[in-house]
Amino acid sequence: MVKVLYEIKQNIGWITINRPHVRNAVDFEVIQLLENYIDQARHNGDIKILVIRGAGHDVFCAGGDLKAFSGLKTSDEAYSMLSKMGKVLKKLFYFPKPTVALLNGTAVGGGCEIAAACDLRIASANAKVGFIQGTLGITTGWGGGTYLMERIPKLQALDLLWSAGKITAKQAAEKGFLQHLIKNGSLVEECCSYLNRYTEHAVEVLEAYKKVYLDSLQGRNVDKRVEDEIKACAQLWESDVHHHAVSAFFNNNI
Repeated sequence: MVKVLYEIKQNIGWITINRPHVRNAVDFEVIQLLENYIDQARHNGDIKILVIRGAGHDVFCAGGDLKAFSGLKTSDEAYSMLSKMGKVLKKLFYFPKPTVALLNGTAVGGGCEIAAACDLRIASANAKVGFIQGTLGITTGWGGGTYLMERIPKLQALDLLWSAGKITAKQAAEKGFLQHLIKNGSLVEECCSYLNRYTEHAVEVLEAYKKVYLDSLQGRNVDKRVEDEIKACAQLWESDVHHHAVSAFFNNNI
């Protein structure tokens, strides 16, 4: 099975994490494929908007694949992986055109970090979201905490991060994390209908406004904050608390 799919339809680039059997979890191959397709989309003049979604109907992305990353024990080993995916999210955040996370279902942990790196988040009304990293004794490790603080009010962001729980799509929309909920009909068709308000305009217009937004971030030290966030997670990764939490996760899912 191809782990990540990429296609272009009606001026929209679609990147799909295609691992529904493991809740679209991210492993090393997924990291590389995501980076490759984001780079391709960046240089494709036919694309006006880039959309990231998960395969299937229930899960957008469950974050990092704990089985794939279980061999990472030290902070240095963790940092190597975290920084690789951090680079992917950085490319998403600074993508010169609008980026959208289409949450077909639950987005937790790193899945929420991917969503936070995108400009907009559209979700099924039945979806749930949660920055649950704290339950594993770690913090956001791909830069998602920093990006979240650029998307919604900081105290709202802290509430989501500190609580490490899941909330409904309606609650996430009330916090400003989700911009549009889809209650009925085809998720893809309704998403396209919503985005048609953008794609009907010239790509140069969309890029110009994205530049206005990115220029507004000057002085906010986004890149440094992301790097510090990744390092902090790497330090926590080698802790006994994290390793015990991962062991408990595997024991509960045998």
